[in-house]
Amino acid sequence: MSNEIFFTSDTHFNHVKCVELFRNHRFNNLEEMNETIIQNWNNVVSKGDKVYHLGDFALGRPSDARQILDRLNGQIFLIRGNHDQVAEHKLCRDKFVWIKDVHKLKIGEQKIYLCHYAWRVWNCSHHGSWHLYGHSHGSLPDLDSSLSFDVGVDCWNYTPVSMDQIRLRMCAKTWKPVDHHIGLD
Repeated sequence: MSNEIFFTSDTHFNHVKCVELFRNHRFNNLEEMNETIIQNWNNVVSKGDKVYHLGDFALGRPSDARQILDRLNGQIFLIRGNHDQVAEHKLCRDKFVWIKDVHKLKIGEQKIYLCHYAWRVWNCSHHGSWHLYGHSHGSLPDLDSSLSFDVGVDCWNYTPVSMDQIRLRMCAKTWKPVDHHIGLD
């Protein structure tokens, strides 16, 4: 049994508008969009893996979202997005390990701040902590000077991003610490 860690956001299962609006792929219909994301998810995520979903899981009927949740591998931790009323419905809520607005995660010595929305600075950002977000659907520039980026499905070929992929991306950045507290003592 695997115990990998993955991140994703903005799957928007059952969201009809996303069939046409996802930036780098146009799906023929809602079923194709849902099935592509489910298949891609299960191709990389095993039953024992953890998936941090950074919001906007699904729209539509709670019973339809529950059927999708029943098909997805891994333990899912949900960071609330602006479209997560269905995820919090009583038919779906128990499929998530927890649901929170923000979360600080520590993997080894690496601190990671998770939120649906992008932040410019965050706690310990000047000490090398990371920030992962969604919501923007790749519309924000990925700054080399910031240890943060969008993990939304439409930025990652409709597939959750592994911790190894996150590390590689962060290591490729040219980040230099900027202490925003200088002069405040």
